[in-house]
Parts: sequence; C-alpha cells; structure tokens
Amino acid sequence: MDLKKLRNIGISAHIDSGKTTLSERILFYSGRIHKIEEVRGGGDGATMDHMELEKERGITITSAATSVSWNGHPINLIDTPGHVDFTVEVERSLRVLDGAILVLCSVGGVQAQSLTVDRQMKRYKVPRLAFINKMDRTGANPDSVIKQMRAKLGVDAIAYQIPIGKEENFKGVVDLIEMEAIYYDGQQGETVRKEAIPDDLVETAQLARHDMLEALSNYSDEIMELLLSEEEVPNELIYKTTHDAVVGLQITPVFMGTAFKNKGVQTLLDAIVRYLPSPLEVKYAANTFHESEDKIPLACDNSKPFVGMAFKIVEDPYGQLTFMRIYQGKIEKGQPYVNQRTGKTERFARIVRMHSNKREEIDSAGAGDIIAVTGVDCASGDTYAKEREFCSLENIFVPIPVIKISVAPKSRDDSDKLSKALQRFRKEDPTFHVFTDPETNETIIAGMGELHLDVYVERIRREYKVEVVTGPPKVSYRESPTQLVEYNYKHKKQTGGSGQFAHIVGSMEPLAQDTEDAENFVFEDKISQGRIPKEYIPAVQRGFEDCMGKGPLAEFPVVGMKVTLSDGSYHDVDSSEMAFRIAAQGCFRENFMKMKPTLLEPIMNVEVEIPEAFQGPVTGDIIVRRGMVNQTDMNGDTTVIRAEIPLAAMFGYATELRSMTQGQGTFSMELGSYKPTPSHIQEEVVAERRKELEMAK
Repeated sequence: MDLKKLRNIGISAHIDSGKTTLSERILFYSGRIHKIEEVRGGGDGATMDHMELEKERGITITSAATSVSWNGHPINLIDTPGHVDFTVEVERSLRVLDGAILVLCSVGGVQAQSLTVDRQMKRYKVPRLAFINKMDRTGANPDSVIKQMRAKLGVDAIAYQIPIGKEENFKGVVDLIEMEAIYYDGQQGETVRKEAIPDDLVETAQLARHDMLEALSNYSDEIMELLLSEEEVPNELIYKTTHDAVVGLQITPVFMGTAFKNKGVQTLLDAIVRYLPSPLEVKYAANTFHESEDKIPLACDNSKPFVGMAFKIVEDPYGQLTFMRIYQGKIEKGQPYVNQRTGKTERFARIVRMHSNKREEIDSAGAGDIIAVTGVDCASGDTYAKEREFCSLENIFVPIPVIKISVAPKSRDDSDKLSKALQRFRKEDPTFHVFTDPETNETIIAGMGELHLDVYVERIRREYKVEVVTGPPKVSYRESPTQLVEYNYKHKKQTGGSGQFAHIVGSMEPLAQDTEDAENFVFEDKISQGRIPKEYIPAVQRGFEDCMGKGPLAEFPVVGMKVTLSDGSYHDVDSSEMAFRIAAQGCFRENFMKMKPTLLEPIMNVEVEIPEAFQGPVTGDIIVRRGMVNQTDMNGDTTVIRAEIPLAAMFGYATELRSMTQGQGTFSMELGSYKPTPSHIQEEVVAERRKELEMAK
C-alpha cells in the first residue's frame, strides 16, 4: 500500500444530518456496493447500519468501519453515531483517525451535537472538511451555516463551492477553484458532468472565489502577493495552500450537496483525497512506559517496532473482535504481541479488514492501517507492541454516566445469561457501567441517557433472549462540601500487646465543581520536620479516599474536596499505616457534616427543535421543569430553544414533547455540569434515599 495515498477518515455530525446516507453514497460511487439502500427505506437498510435495532429506529448506534478506494487512494472510513448517548463511539473513532468530515444540515446548521463533535475533533487535533448536506430541503441556507460555523465553532470556514439552484431546484455546485459548474446526472447521480458556469451565476461565483482567495491569503504569502498585484492565482497553489492549512488545523473547507438526492458526493471524495492528510503527514507520539515527561515519536514505517491501539471491542458469536489502529511497524497473522497494560503476550489469531459487519481475511497489515484482529483479550484503549514495557498511547476520553436503572431477569433461570450480556456490553462500551447496589443487592446499569440504556435492555432481550424487568431511572447525585473545616483527630486504641496510635491535624475545604472535568479530590501534604514519617502519609490519603464513595448525607459519592495535612504525631511502637488510614476515615466521618455538604445534581444542556407555533407551551414547560432558557433561534418556520434543565426533570420528556408538538418536536441533550440542588428538592431526595436504605436493611 502506498501510504501517501492512504486516508483514515470518519464521518461525524448531529443526529439526523445524513451521515449514514452519505456513507452509503461513498460506498456506492467507490464501487464497494452496487445498490443504494436507505436508512429508513425498508429493504435491507443502509450498509453501515448493520444491527437490527439500527434498521428499525433509523439511527446509528455503533460506529462501523469499512474500506473503499477512490481514484487509486485507499480510504478507511468510519461512520459514527449522531446521538449524544453514543458519544463514546465518536470519541474513540476520532482518537485513531487522521481526518474527518463534519456533516451539517443546510437548514439546522450548527446544532447541539455538532458542537460536541467539534470539541472532540479539537481534543484529538483531527483535521476536517465540512459538508453541508440536505441542500434540496426547504429553507436550505449554506451562507447561514458557514456564518454559524465561524461564530459557534470558532473555525475559519471557507466555502469552496456555491450552489446552483435553491431548495427543490438544487441542481449542482460551482467549483470555485476550477470555476466550472458540476452536475450529477443519471438515475443515481453516478455521471459527473462539468460545464461552463451559468450566466446568472458568473458574477456571484467570481465574488465567492475572491472571498475564498482572501481567506486563504492569511495562510500563504504567495497568494497575498498575487492578490495585491492583481495577478491570477494558479490553481495548484490554491490546492497546496488548502492542503497545508487543513493539515495544520487552520481552516475548514466547506463543500455542499444532498446525499439523499445523490448530488455532491463525488466532489467531496475528490476533496478527501486532495486535502485530508495521509498517515505520513500526521505526527503521533507515545508516552514512555516508565513515568517521565519524554515522548517517543512514532513513525509510519513498517520497518520500525510495532505499536498499535485497540480502540473498539465487539463480542460476537466467534469471540472478541478488536479494532486496531497501527501507528508504527507491521503485524502478521499468528504472531505474538504484548498488551502494554497487562504485560500479557497474545497471538493475533486472525487479521481482518472490515466492511460494516462483514470480514475479509488478510495475512498482515502495516503502519497507518485500521484493521481488526481476533484472539486477544483486552480493553478499549489498550496499547500493543512487540516487546514488553515499550510504550503506552494516550487513552481515550470517557464521559461519566449520568443515569442509572436497576435490571433483573423475569425468570431466575436467565440470571447467567443476563450476567453474560452485561459483562459483554461493559467490556465493549466504556460509558456503560454495571454494579451491584450493596444495600438492595440489585444489579444497576448506568449510562449516558435513557436511549443509551433502552438500547442495551432491548439488545439483552433480542440477542440473549432474556426478558428483563427494569426499575425506574435514578439520577447520579453527588455530595459536595461548602465550608472549610479545621480538623485535629486522634485515633488511639489500646489492647493487649501493641495498640494503634495516629494523630492528624489539618483542614478540609471545598473545590470548585463548575466544569465536567473538575477535580473530585485533592490531597496536599504540608508535613515538615518529620512530624509524621513519610511512609504513613499515603495511608492518610487512602483513608480519606476510602470515604469518598459514600457521603454521610445520603450515601452518594463525594466530590470537590481538598484535604490538607499540616501536622500530627505518631508513636514509635503503636503507629502503623493501618492506624493512620483508620484515623483518616474517622476524621472524615466526624468532620464532613460540619462542612455543610450540599447535593449536586447533573444539569443537562438541552436543544429542542420545534415548529414556531409551539414555542409558548414548550418554553413554559421548560420553566416548570426548573429549566433556564439560554437562547432561542428562529430558523425559517422552526424554533430552536437551547436550555439548561436538571436531569431529574427530563425523564419521559420525549413523550411529553411529542404530545405538546403534535409529534413534530425533537430534542437532544448532554451533560453540561453539576450544580447545587435547591434545598426543598434536596430534602425530598435525601428523605427518599434514606427510606430506600432503610427498606434495604
């Protein structure tokens, strides 16, 4: 494989922007499939939505990989879900990709999940192109979408095309570099026809080309000089400048079309191979195995030692299938490789190239490639290398679950099957948590939202034939202190023989919890002159950490606390690590309630899209739910309301919204932050929780 020609790309967007429809067209035009299927068109369903549930619901639930070829360029393509509940699928795909397509709806523009996807692309420094889809829809406005990209995403979005015709009269695009009109003929848009620009668009195209060159001149002195001297800018220079600026994460070129009506996809494929980087152009580095600041640069070279990342795991009837990105070196079927986290040597029994859920067996794979292997037992995010303790790749960001429900099999005989299903899903999806409530002995599953858990419960029923009884959804509250407290705590226990003695002095104070990734616990050691021997100090920290899982207020996890250890004393014979650990636990129990703890509840960023006529009742309902409306945008006949609403008030909202808007309203939500619960609601939650705990005893 010529690595200069290889592209590893993903398609990401807000739900219902047309990602899977676009993927289907890419597969068709590249010759990978010979019949186009629609996401919601009956038939066999879209190729990349291979699960039965995906076909039924018309949404993507799990990311799917395939490989195609366009003009001699091999492309590894990953189609990702749009719904925020499955955001980890986007997260882990972008972690291993070299480039991405951000799909935007020509009417909806930059929507809630577009912002999340943009954050993910920036987190992993992924160069991207934008594709404004659904140009045939009523209200399509690409200029407005480009303005929104600049304002809301903070990216330098540059239009490389303008549309020919509007809405249902959308016929094709004008290429602003070659200055020609492009039409897509044939029953499925398979014939690309290039002609002169229609007379009524010549002036608009010239102005748009000038705007494009002016924007590009910020990244090229050559283009700047040619514009100042009013000389013609060569097309090759435009292509080169665009490529370099995209790879340097400076610009986002914007293309447009309608995947459903088969227009604009081939020109997008041309842009993918022209502007997005090959694996040779992306700099990757790994952490050294032993903690140090040094990084090991990775070269996309088959002759170097192998380094790869297992970024996604799927259990199927044949065993575990592990999706892997090879960053350096090559792998061969049947050879042993070392999991850097566990230190275990494992054989890659088979190497396969994936096409959605179909496999094509290969004997080896080299640097820069994305493949799947069988025969290994690992977790999502594990690094593999040829030798032990070689390096580790930076892991994938995993959001914290916000909602939980209890699950139990209807029939006792199905307990083993349920346990098997839950273990499998927990392994596959890092945002899906399973644990047993120690008080009630119930099995609890936690996830990113109602749809997330609903899909897993449905999969248990279908794939494992287990009828499941679920308990009502519960909110993951947190307990957080609000006041500083000084402590001076002595643990003294005298029995026959040596006793226990530990004495600690210091302070406990609250930490700010205003962001999703705020620190939950900080321990500061200010012991001087050996007042407490160094070997006992980690035991003090562990003692406080032991208590963070269950707060005294209502046994929710404790967050946002800083503990400072500034003084204390010890006994030569009676002091031990255990004594200091017990002292820290006792100190926490004695002093935490003095810090006037408050309950924190998850606040969701909610985006509601409704017809304008229903704005009043929907806004009123948001306020009743203790929500705060931040922004209301009009988009033609559609109103988009952005609000912050407590998760506790969002259960069953989908049904309520449908009934308020005659079935026309949609919404999406994601965790925004944790904020203090109002005191009257805190009292109710604490009372309810204590009642639950009493009943469990």
